[in-house]
Amino acid sequence: MSMQNNLDALYRQVIMDHYKNPRNRGEMDADALTVNMNNPSCGDKIQLHLHVNDGVVNDAKFTGEGCSISLSSASMMTETVKGKTVDEALELSDIFSGMVQGEDYDDEKYELGDIEALQGVTKFPARIKCATLAWKAMEKGLDKE
Repeated sequence: MSMQNNLDALYRQVIMDHYKNPRNRGEMDADALTVNMNNPSCGDKIQLHLHVNDGVVNDAKFTGEGCSISLSSASMMTETVKGKTVDEALELSDIFSGMVQGEDYDDEKYELGDIEALQGVTKFPARIKCATLAWKAMEKGLDKE
């Protein structure tokens, strides 16, 4: 098996792990910032809940239904943005959106962790909206702050 095939297989495992064992799946209290987003082209739905205090994302959870790409991306996003400032979270969202559209990013400056597993979405343009659904929900919610 080639190095690229090994990397693709590893990324598929990471995506399926987040899909089958989602992190931060659930609802929050009524004080949480809540954003609903859907992808009309495939029917994926995400409800994102955020607690933001003093410009920091203290907690993030999601509920919803959809494909492995959209739900694993929501799981990864909620893990990644906890503890980040609003500006850092929005910057990561920009980097992620660019990455899934094939743009380069400074991998020495930004450690994306599991999120890099979604880099392969670039090969499937119809899935980009699935991958970015939860991130767009976060952007919409944080713009309200």
